[in-house]
Amino acid sequence: MFEFDEKGKIFTNVVTKIAVPCIVYTPTQKIICQVHVRRDERIKDELNRDERFLAVTEAAIYDLEGRLLYETDFVALNKAHVLWVLPQQDMKKAGDEA
Repeated sequence: MFEFDEKGKIFTNVVTKIAVPCIVYTPTQKIICQVHVRRDERIKDELNRDERFLAVTEAAIYDLEGRLLYETDFVALNKAHVLWVLPQQDMKKAGDEA
């Protein structure tokens, strides 16, 4: 349902999301970006939604050899091509203690 103010502006329900820094791999690219997740939900919940695309922001897109291909403020990723998503806050380097 829409709401209107006295000037005729339309307001809709806004879904508040939190930007989570992530690394996303596709079969041909590595993408360092912000994945937007609804409050109190997980990245997995966002990936399991019926929507076909995953919106990400502040994306740096690399080929699998590590060469930077593109930088963009926004890209919609087809979820069918996402191999895995790694939240950067959960990353540990090889040799770090578990």
